[in-house]
Amino acid sequence: MDLKVGVIGTGAIGIEHIRRINEKVQGAFVTAVSDINIEQATKLANQINAVFFETGEELIASSNVDIVVVTSWDPTHEKYVLEAIKHGKYVFCEKPLATDSAGCKRIVDAEIAAGKKLVQVGFMRRYDRGYIELKRAIETRQFGEPLMLHCAHRNPTADENYLTPMAIINTGIHEIDALRWLLQEDYVSAQMILPKQTSFTHEKLHDPQVLILETTSGIHIDLEIFVNCQFGYDIKCDVVCETGEIGLEDPAYTHIKSKGKNYTEISPDWQTRFVEAYDYEFELWVRSIQTGKLAGPTAWDGYVAAVTMDACGKARESGEKVKIQLEDCPALYK
Repeated sequence: MDLKVGVIGTGAIGIEHIRRINEKVQGAFVTAVSDINIEQATKLANQINAVFFETGEELIASSNVDIVVVTSWDPTHEKYVLEAIKHGKYVFCEKPLATDSAGCKRIVDAEIAAGKKLVQVGFMRRYDRGYIELKRAIETRQFGEPLMLHCAHRNPTADENYLTPMAIINTGIHEIDALRWLLQEDYVSAQMILPKQTSFTHEKLHDPQVLILETTSGIHIDLEIFVNCQFGYDIKCDVVCETGEIGLEDPAYTHIKSKGKNYTEISPDWQTRFVEAYDYEFELWVRSIQTGKLAGPTAWDGYVAAVTMDACGKARESGEKVKIQLEDCPALYK
């Protein structure tokens, strides 16, 4: 029987996921939506033959909803995830799981008390073909041990609402999770460097920024976050090993020769770059619920990312290297 999905938050990513569930994912369809923009959400509900709920709490409690997707404003994530856990319903939450590590820890504690993994966090990099191939190559150790990673997360432009802390909270958070997953190691320290600024930024955004992370075995990671690069959505990850380098490629399937140039196009935005990863992410999420075994990024992964995120914020403010200390991973997540 198909799973009935309730979606809280019908902004850009919410609408993308609704379309994805209804048109691409087998075994589920959207039956309910909720958003603070009542007019827009009601119109959408009518278009997809779903029920509109004025509050996320009402949606979660509804017998017309089996599983929940949270794509609302970041500060609301925690309360909706906790509500879903209270009702014993599986919940997919777009990053961040909560706005700080304390909120993520409350979710972890609630899930442990429930005695069952119900939460999956939307770290879609783990479902991208390039990252999957990188992980496979690292795990084989065919080039020896990984020593260093050189990474970049570039956006073509950022508007006036994009502020300095968002470089980690909304952008670098993806690499923070994906690189930990690639290496299967936690981080022990974070450092932030603020280089010379681009003329395309604004007074409330220092752009670019550089994050330096160290893992438990001593692997060093440098991540450039540059959200006004002007030329496209550019994701890089080069893993330097003892006898070779493994590099992530932009998934361009054609190249163009014209007017004395030979070039490949760069993805214009995150939707284009990771569309297949998003599709695969939701396909596996629904399948794992049907089998009763969640296999995606957990609430604990969300907590670890948040602890790291908090440390990055402290490092940026202080200009110093900040230690990252984690509690022992609970048995539920091992």
